[in-house]
Amino acid sequence: MSTNDLARGHSSATLSEASGLPVALSPRIRPLWPGARLCGPAFTVQGAGGDNLALHHAVLEAPPGSVLVADVGGARFGHWGEILTVAAQQREIAGLLIDGGVRDAAEIRALGFPVFSRNNAIFGTRKDFRGVLGRPVTVGGVIVHAGDLVVGDLDGVVALPASETRPILDRADARVAHERELMERLREGRSTLELYGGFEAAGR
Repeated sequence: MSTNDLARGHSSATLSEASGLPVALSPRIRPLWPGARLCGPAFTVQGAGGDNLALHHAVLEAPPGSVLVADVGGARFGHWGEILTVAAQQREIAGLLIDGGVRDAAEIRALGFPVFSRNNAIFGTRKDFRGVLGRPVTVGGVIVHAGDLVVGDLDGVVALPASETRPILDRADARVAHERELMERLREGRSTLELYGGFEAAGR
């Protein structure tokens, strides 16, 4: 099963709506390059701003197919770059989600490695703090646990609790099927006001 299959191909927006939970990360967390898509179980990393030693350890410890989810306090440093990307790809890591800065954007895009970050920054980092791996971290205002399903695309990023993932995906399937039916009716000439009858009166 590919990592994308883990989300059944659903977008972050669909999963957020289907969840009914506060799973959407801050919109300040953005893809490093256009077209990047993140999907996989979280491998959590508690690091420190301006220090990337924890990420080096995480690359060695994370299982194949996982997404590194790192909290470095939103710091504007280049915590991740081309070298760590190549190392991560060799370990078959699915991508990086980091509440902080990264650099080497053009090189990472050329490698096709999905990275979602709070900012880009060229400032170098030290290597003093080994970090803590596998504990809950806060990224983009959402607490992420190891094993949560992380999905990111152009619309944003969601982190689905592992215990709720299956029912959320089932509801997302139903939601997509319903939306396809609505779009067919629109192509037949119906209006959105007809299809969503009564939503004005309900104040929505």
